[in-house]
Amino acid sequence: MGRRKNGMMSEGLKTEIAKELGFYDTVQREGWGGIRSKDAGNMVKRALEIAEQRLNNENR
Repeated sequence: MGRRKNGMMSEGLKTEIAKELGFYDTVQREGWGGIRSKDAGNMVKRALEIAEQRLNNENR
C-alpha cells in the first residue's frame, strides 16, 4: 500500500498541532517522517477534535 502524496491536513494545521503536542522540534530536525507513530496518531486524534469543535460551532 503506497503513501499518499498529498495529505488531508494543511501544513499550518500540522505545525500547530505538533507544537501543541510537543514534538515540533523533531519535525524541524527530521521532518514529518521522523515523528513516532504514537505522535502521528495523537496528531490525527487532535485534528479530528478540532474539526468536530469547528463543526459544532458552525451549527450553533
